[in-house]
Amino acid sequence: MTHYTTLSLAVAAALALNFPANAQQNAEENNANETVPERIAVTGSRIKGVDLEGAQPLVVLSAEDIKNSGASSLYELLKDLGQLRGGSGTFSTSESGATSTATPAGQSAASLRGLGPASTLTLINGRRVAASSFAAGTQNFVDINSIPLAAIERVEILATGASAIYGADAVAGVINYILKKDYEKAEVNLSYGNSTASSNEGTTNLNLIWGQQVAGGNLTLFADLYDRKEFRAVDRDFSREPLLKSNYSYLPKGTPNIYYFSTVSGDEIATPGCATPLVTTEFGERICSYYPNEDDVLRSPIKSAAAGLMFNKELSHNLNWQTDLFYTRTKSTAVSSPAPINQLNDAEGAWVPENALDIFAGTTRDNNFIYFGDDEIYLDPFFSPTGRRLFGFQFDARFNTPRTVDITTEALRLVSGLSGTYREWDWESAVLLSRSKSTQEAVAGIYNRYKYHAAIAGELCSDGSIASRDGNSLSCNSGANLAGSYNPFLQNDAANEARLALAQEVPTRDGLSTLYGWDARITGDLFEFNDQIVRAAFGAELRREKITDEPSLNAQARFENDYLVDVFGFGSSFSTASRNQAAVFGEVYVPLTAQVEMLAAGRYDHYNDFGGTFNPKIGFTYRPTDELVMRASWASSFRAPSLTQAGVKLRTTTARYDCSANELVNQFYCGGLGGTGTVNVLELGNPELEAETSESLSLGFGYSPTRNTTITVDYWQFDHKKLVDTDLTAAMARSITDVTQRHCGLVPDGQTGISLNPNLAVGRDRFNICQVLDGQGRDLTNANANMQEILSNWVNSTPARVTSLPLQRDHVILLDNVGRQQVKGIDTRLSHTFELSAGKLGLDLDWTHYLSFERNKAGSDEIESLVGTYRYPRNIANLRVSWRADNFSTGLGANYTASYADDISRLRARNLDEMAELGALDENGERDVSSWTTLRGYLGYDFENATITFSVDNLLDRDPPKVYGASRGFDSINHNALGRNYRLSFSYFF
Repeated sequence: MTHYTTLSLAVAAALALNFPANAQQNAEENNANETVPERIAVTGSRIKGVDLEGAQPLVVLSAEDIKNSGASSLYELLKDLGQLRGGSGTFSTSESGATSTATPAGQSAASLRGLGPASTLTLINGRRVAASSFAAGTQNFVDINSIPLAAIERVEILATGASAIYGADAVAGVINYILKKDYEKAEVNLSYGNSTASSNEGTTNLNLIWGQQVAGGNLTLFADLYDRKEFRAVDRDFSREPLLKSNYSYLPKGTPNIYYFSTVSGDEIATPGCATPLVTTEFGERICSYYPNEDDVLRSPIKSAAAGLMFNKELSHNLNWQTDLFYTRTKSTAVSSPAPINQLNDAEGAWVPENALDIFAGTTRDNNFIYFGDDEIYLDPFFSPTGRRLFGFQFDARFNTPRTVDITTEALRLVSGLSGTYREWDWESAVLLSRSKSTQEAVAGIYNRYKYHAAIAGELCSDGSIASRDGNSLSCNSGANLAGSYNPFLQNDAANEARLALAQEVPTRDGLSTLYGWDARITGDLFEFNDQIVRAAFGAELRREKITDEPSLNAQARFENDYLVDVFGFGSSFSTASRNQAAVFGEVYVPLTAQVEMLAAGRYDHYNDFGGTFNPKIGFTYRPTDELVMRASWASSFRAPSLTQAGVKLRTTTARYDCSANELVNQFYCGGLGGTGTVNVLELGNPELEAETSESLSLGFGYSPTRNTTITVDYWQFDHKKLVDTDLTAAMARSITDVTQRHCGLVPDGQTGISLNPNLAVGRDRFNICQVLDGQGRDLTNANANMQEILSNWVNSTPARVTSLPLQRDHVILLDNVGRQQVKGIDTRLSHTFELSAGKLGLDLDWTHYLSFERNKAGSDEIESLVGTYRYPRNIANLRVSWRADNFSTGLGANYTASYADDISRLRARNLDEMAELGALDENGERDVSSWTTLRGYLGYDFENATITFSVDNLLDRDPPKVYGASRGFDSINHNALGRNYRLSFSYFF
């Protein structure tokens, strides 16, 4: 029994996001013709044939919406939805880079409610997609760039917990991409877009779709080609120059600075030939500096090709066969700023032999000093890679060439299933293979640390190998000669650059993610209750997932190599893991009365690594009149630890600790001064991780006083616990009370804990914490050591400014279930259509209001409120006006992002001083990022066999608001730097 009220038809129309006038018209025509819709299941339920459009806050993007959006990729289609805005979860290639902490190049992810992409379940036709083999940090995600937009009929978005229906990862909800089927025509689509700036950020998209009856069934074929140029910071006036002149790096490229440890004055010294104007530091130094915007790529270039088919065939009256297959290949390039040049042991201030400055006139040498203009430079001993004791000085610099990686991703998906009817019950079963394979190659800007320092010392051979040493004699392999010394101070010299090129490395990274699955489902009528039909759905699933992410040896941190990655400024996670999963689920729809309906579901999932979890969901719908529906639902959900989190071997990254939140850490590691700090760490996967858990609540109503007007308001909240992260603060606290968690020097292979520096340099003196004893003669490696006495003796034996235990680097910490977050908000939607004699005028408003977003601080139990802070706007809105008359359509929309606080807490004192001089701070020493509103317009015309659409985003060419706390000077997640950009699309139908 299927019933459709005035409200449900109007709500179904209003759910079409962008320009709902067409959806409204179709709904009315269907109602007028009294057609009976196909019994289908909408996202959020497995039960077919039940009117659920008004029962849950479901957003649907129809084929018409996709066409009118002007989007050429799924990310472009979804980026302005309020449900996917706020926070830093949804990312695009604007965040990609060449380092292990950056987003994988050429990939994008969708995140509902700002809870992170790993908490949003991505489905295609209701079934899962293999995660990208390259994680974002340690969170695996589905790369939506691998899903070809040409194959998509519509998109359904349910932004509430749905693990009771779909299992793991549906913490914040589900995005279900529905493929085209039963297509019986041919179509060619061509589009071109670009900005109106003088630079070229052009995007070209060509796709072909063909459908026909073949072999007694319907075969739909598609092919898609996509090409997008890169977009660089220097291509816009507002990002070409740094927002703050004081936001420089001490590490220049081109000509190095002389490190302050090597100068008698204790100041950093610039050398001649600086490519940028000298800056005056807060210490009064005049140095050569670096601004990262000169090498920043705001949007990576992408080339992709996709092809696939959908085949449906009725084998008999009650048996159908459906197969979907597609393949996507994407290529992209990511760029990060040039790598810093450090010592062999990764400490700051690389060493260079004493004659490096001889290229500058007026340089003289006397005993242990170099006289360089008015400056004196110490000559100190250092050891070369072959072990020779040389004399020289230290310098500060980075390489000239940005770190550059090429990445290729191949995605394959095959689903084949049977469906039919047995005794009034619909059933279906399918097998699934989904795979994502990525390869990465560092093609420029990556140098081997040992070969580089060998080149400086004149110990690198012409074949790129490091020379062998016998006493003071150096020799190379047969057929090779010493290449000569590389001088980092000598610029624009071909022979010198050729020596540097011998030290270049090409690290690689190979990843493979596979998903094998089988499922079976049935849905039908159980019995009659109160003159209504109780319906149900049941099912089972089996799934196997495996991920491997293996960088080449020269990009791995290894204990046998002192956790030093062989190359400068480059590293990646090394992980491998697999798991098996089985699940059973059930769902029941009960019309309790003529006005009250209940939808209840439950699902049990069992994983072979962390065990089982049961997740229920219950929802009620009350329809007092045909015009009003009131709805409420509660659900528990879970996110299985990602395979990368369970299986990462060692991942090079940084972690933050909070001395203000832990008195033990404050006393021993912060000298009682409080505050926070960030250090280099190695993350280690934890096979004992538990599933993250969540409870979600949704309350709302839909009201349609007329067939042309719909209002929906929904309150929602998520309570997300046991988030997987590292807690460096807790690890540091444990190191004081647990001897196994504190280590003199490097953390031994296979162990975890905090690394203490046994060779602390204070000026030209060195101190060893490992030789400091307590009152009983015990050092910190003794389980019974009195750490209070060791700390006191350490502070008393070192200069006054040393007030805490000395941290080294590469603390090894386990991922654990340490985080939690709670988010609450309200979605409001208004849709109204004016039926005029000349056509139809549509008015639509979507507004997402965040009531709260609370999360524990990184490395701390302290809860911070995020709404209104950096990247967490309180309000996001979209207002649209559309017009359609005969074959002509047009629309104008306004996208609004509210103001929020600038992230100035991360800035240095010199940055704040400059902001004060610019008048950028308010009377409280704070600053808000301006709200941002952009306009989007489109025009479309339908010919007999063709359509043409022209759209313009950011009509008024508004620059993004200034963000002084962001390294780019703007928020690249919530704002767009492209400026005014257009797209012209043409489609021809055969």
